[in-house]
Amino acid sequence: MIEVVGHTAVDHICQVSHLPSPNASTGILQRKIFFGGGAANIAAGIAVLGGSVALISAVGGDFAGSEYDRWMDQLRIQKRFFVVPEANTATAFMFTDPQGAQMTFFEWGASKIFETAAAPTLNFVHMATADPEFNVRVAEQAAFASFDPGQDLHRYTKEHLEAILDTIDILIANQHEYDGMCKTLGISRNNLISRVPIAIETRGGEGSLITQADTTTRIPAVPVPCRDPTGAGDGFRAGFLTAYAQGYDAVTSAKIGTVTASYVVESAGCQTSLADQARMQLRYTQQFGSLPTPAESRRA
Repeated sequence: MIEVVGHTAVDHICQVSHLPSPNASTGILQRKIFFGGGAANIAAGIAVLGGSVALISAVGGDFAGSEYDRWMDQLRIQKRFFVVPEANTATAFMFTDPQGAQMTFFEWGASKIFETAAAPTLNFVHMATADPEFNVRVAEQAAFASFDPGQDLHRYTKEHLEAILDTIDILIANQHEYDGMCKTLGISRNNLISRVPIAIETRGGEGSLITQADTTTRIPAVPVPCRDPTGAGDGFRAGFLTAYAQGYDAVTSAKIGTVTASYVVESAGCQTSLADQARMQLRYTQQFGSLPTPAESRRA
């Protein structure tokens, strides 16, 4: 069982002519509403791949019986929710320009309950975007923990990051988040990477870097037409975590994550084009060759 902690949200994804500077405006070319929230996206990706997953999240009074609620039931995601009847389920407003650059505004809504909620003791947990104090408590109690700060990084103090880095097994973040963590901690990238057993840096179209035991491996991105980059990182995490929990080594797991991320960017929305096991294996073979068994990957 993979347990994922963090936001369930409704995404308003907008294509804009350009990202405006402060006190300026821009034109919205297209707007669509999708299921989202970093943790929920990851949980959905794991479920579609056939993994067993529980989502520890928060929802408002608008969620029960909604289309999103029914979608999670269809995927057989175990919903371990904090319900805040008087609040909205968290909502994200994302704006993407023609070059793929993004700007996001996020209404926490029901997710504010993370600030005071009791943290569960979990066996194999991935902490996605959520309240820093809650994630610190989760990390300290978990048997095995993976962490990505996501776009909530600005909420983390040096003390939060220090506490999490002291306890986690895997750090997953993009290059901008690595820069932000280094700035907050006042350390170099190499020093940050050395703090954790496995450090993964996703770099969009450039692929990803996986560092463990002082060895760094570069995994190339899968070349596909990119319709919308939103959710690619969550797709990567879903593939990586599913594979790693099945016993694959970190490098093979990252290749699987790269493949699952490639499906996400082909469609608008974070949960509209998720890869099942058959689709993942097909594209993995096309990109990286025959998919080994977990045992074979660890012997290589």
